[in-house]
Amino acid sequence: MFSCVECWLWSVWTVDVGVTYFVYVLLCEDGSFYTGYAGNLKARIKQHIAGNGARYTRLHRPKKLVYVEEFATRSEAIKRERMIKRLNHREKQKLVNANRWQPC
Repeated sequence: MFSCVECWLWSVWTVDVGVTYFVYVLLCEDGSFYTGYAGNLKARIKQHIAGNGARYTRLHRPKKLVYVEEFATRSEAIKRERMIKRLNHREKQKLVNANRWQPC
């Protein structure tokens, strides 16, 4: 289902960190990437898995959470989401490959 980013997510979900916003990238079953932002990442991922998230993920089914960034404000998260959405597939792949998440 999800990669080792899940390990990090579980630690975030069990600690009250106040208001935090996340930008995330999902790898879809067809090899494409979906980028989004959320205040409650756990709930948003559940929506995507259940088919109740974005239209894109209903059509391209999410396979793995591959990238997450954390922000203090919604505005910062939206700006970063827009930056990532402007990247082409190869550039998103480089971003994902360069991320700090390591296998458990």
